[in-house]
Amino acid sequence: MKKYTNTGSKDTRSGFGAGLTELGQKNENVVALCADLIGSLKMDDFKKNHPERFFQIGIAEANMIGIAAGLTIGGKIPFTGTFANFSTGRVYDQIRQSVAYSDKNVKICASHAGLTLGEDGATHQILEDIGLMKMLPGMTVINTCDYSQTKAATLAIAEHHGPVYLRFGRPVVPNFMTDEPFEIGKAIVLNEGSDVTIIATGHLVWEALVAAEKLEEKGIYAEVINIHTIKPLDEGAILKSLAKTKCIVTAEEHNILGGLGESVARVLSLNNPAPQEFVAVQDSFGESGTPEQLMEKYNLNHEAIVAAVESVIKRK
Repeated sequence: MKKYTNTGSKDTRSGFGAGLTELGQKNENVVALCADLIGSLKMDDFKKNHPERFFQIGIAEANMIGIAAGLTIGGKIPFTGTFANFSTGRVYDQIRQSVAYSDKNVKICASHAGLTLGEDGATHQILEDIGLMKMLPGMTVINTCDYSQTKAATLAIAEHHGPVYLRFGRPVVPNFMTDEPFEIGKAIVLNEGSDVTIIATGHLVWEALVAAEKLEEKGIYAEVINIHTIKPLDEGAILKSLAKTKCIVTAEEHNILGGLGESVARVLSLNNPAPQEFVAVQDSFGESGTPEQLMEKYNLNHEAIVAAVESVIKRK
């Protein structure tokens, strides 16, 4: 197996910005819309290089979604950019009616997701967005883990026809998926193991790799799977790993209700019921604090994953 190492920490939103810049050069049908957060979404280069294809909508997110849906009719591929809370919760009706229901080719790109938005607090830290988006028929839901994967996903969704929700974040995190091909709906096995399967998404993928190292010191060999696409879910990869390990831990920066863990639990219940533990926010809102403080308080780190693994193994 390839050994994944931190090649230098970067924020995932910068991966989106880099991907959008490259798309601007490669695909003249790509257009970008922003709700007054150009710097936060790293859309500066696209705006500078392609001003005729950039639309500053202002703090009018519902209008942004409607305009994006309309642009698809003329063959454009619109990428919308704002915080995850404003990309989903504030405009759910517009996404449902104008994008998902009519199968519009809109790419909803959402930064500052989850608790790691940090000091802005609970009103901005949406922890329900994956659930909201995955319930929409036809919506592809992607939650990337580092700079490189976010850039690769940004490029990939431009080639995919249909609505997409792309979720990423603000904090600087390890970059370790360099040169890894990105295929929508295809999980990536990062570490092979026989005792437990750890299925992680987003910022928890690196924590899962760290947890696997800690577990190996205890004689527990964990298989770590990077589920970057929540929907469509790679059920085959999950069941293949489960056939070896007989138990699963899911890890995500999202509410325990409606996220990756529940999607995995459905796969298990329909195909091969097995013990599962959930590393996720336990049905609560967030609060203000640094990303590190919040991930520790809400048990979203490698220590929490190790504890969940030790618990689930006892249930085999």
